[in-house]
Parts: sequence; C-alpha cells; structure tokens
Amino acid sequence: MTFGDGQPLAVIAGPCVIESESHALAMAHAICAATRRCGAPLIFKASFDKANRTSVRSFRGPGLAAGLRVLQQVKDACGVPILTDIHEPQQAAPAAEVADVLQIPAYLSRQTDLITAAAATGRPVNIKKGQFLAPEDMRHVIEKVTATGRDQILVTERGACFGYHNLVVDMRAFPIMRSLGYPVVFDVTHSLQLPGGGDGRTAGQSEFIEPLAAAGVAAGVDGVFMEVHDDPPAARSDGQNALALDRLEPLLERLLALDRVGGGTPARDAGAPQ
Repeated sequence: MTFGDGQPLAVIAGPCVIESESHALAMAHAICAATRRCGAPLIFKASFDKANRTSVRSFRGPGLAAGLRVLQQVKDACGVPILTDIHEPQQAAPAAEVADVLQIPAYLSRQTDLITAAAATGRPVNIKKGQFLAPEDMRHVIEKVTATGRDQILVTERGACFGYHNLVVDMRAFPIMRSLGYPVVFDVTHSLQLPGGGDGRTAGQSEFIEPLAAAGVAAGVDGVFMEVHDDPPAARSDGQNALALDRLEPLLERLLALDRVGGGTPARDAGAPQ
C-alpha cells in the first residue's frame, strides 16, 4: 500500500480490541464496505491483547493465539491487510504470520528489543510516538529499525501529555516527523483520550474526532488511524474516544476531499501489501 501524494489518504481502522470473533468479523465487513465506497485504501486493525489497560480488572482481549485466529478469519473474509500491536519481543514472529503490519504501542516506543524483533520479521512496522517524546526524537526510534536493514516504517502521532489526564496534538509534529523520511499517520481517536481520567479507566472526547481529523489531513498526513465501533458506549476498550460506525463514511468523504486539495510531498511506499 502506497502512502503519500498521488494516492488516496490511507485509513487504518477497526475496534480497539477483539471483543469476539463475530464482532470482529461484523466490524471488518462494515468498515471495508464503507472505505470501498469512499475509495480509501484500508488496513484493518484490532488488538489481540491490550496489555496497558488502566485497571487490572479491565478487559484485555482473547490473547495471542485466539486473537490471531480471528484476525486470519478477517483477512480471509475481507481481503484487506491486517495491523495488530505487539507488547513483547516473542510475540513478533507469530503475529507476523498473520498481520501485514506490526505496531509498536506508544508507551513502548523506546523498547529496543521489541522494535528490533518486529523489524526482524520483515513486516512493515508502525511505531506510535510516545506521549513523552518530541516529534524529532522519533529519528532515534526509526534508527532502531533501519539498523536491522529494514526500512518499511510508518510513524504515528497520537498526542503528547499535557498535564494530568489530558493529551494535546501539536500540528507542527506532522511536518517534523515527515522530514524524517517516512510516512506519517495520525492516530485521531487515541489523541482524544483522557488517560486514566475515568476512575480506573481511560476517558475520552469522541465529539472532537471530526475537527481533529480534518486538521491533521489539512496538515498533510499520509494516513489516519481511527478506532471504530458499532456501539461505543458498550465497547470493552476505549469506547469513550472511539468513532461510531455510522460516522465513519461521512467523515472519510470529508477527509478524502481535504486530501485531494492538499499535498506537497512525493508518494512513499510503506511496504504493506494490497
């Protein structure tokens, strides 16, 4: 999948976590249909494990083996690339057997062994910028991948810590990270988290998804990352900052229109298959 000018804005979307096989498949079919109608290339995302939940009582997902079986079913049924995140180096190889893109969570963006294990699989690696990192600091993270001989990299902005229980997106981060030479993705929905602000869980402000996404696309990102759910209040993870499924297609139409009038950088191939 090619990211950059001359190509439609890429979309990485799906539920935060695999809640069940039936839910993941239903979400995948609905999201695929919406993106195809809009003409947006899609990478479907969902986590088999959310290892960084606020509370020990929070739902984490089905785990590695069961989760990968579900993601393989999604891949077979919908014919789209799959992205999932890993939290430990030993998860990289088995996850790469199913996932087309391996993701490094923001809180783990300085974990050298995890990053190099993901790169060693040969799969493209999407690295989320830690909430504690300046955008220019991502050059050191990128170097951990390129030192392995790999260069299929995405870097993702997801906001920076702004006091307690709040994140802020600095629009300067997008051109700064683009100058590092790799495609830049904007994780819109996670940027609207209020980390730990929900008395044992993460709260969020999903009402600001549309304006924040539009601002990021206008700033020239190569792709958008959004957690999408058919019933956000009932979601088992990150429901308060998830995009409702019925809002996806209208938002994508708006973002693709903005993308068509923007531009200014050459196309970049992140290496993910069609």
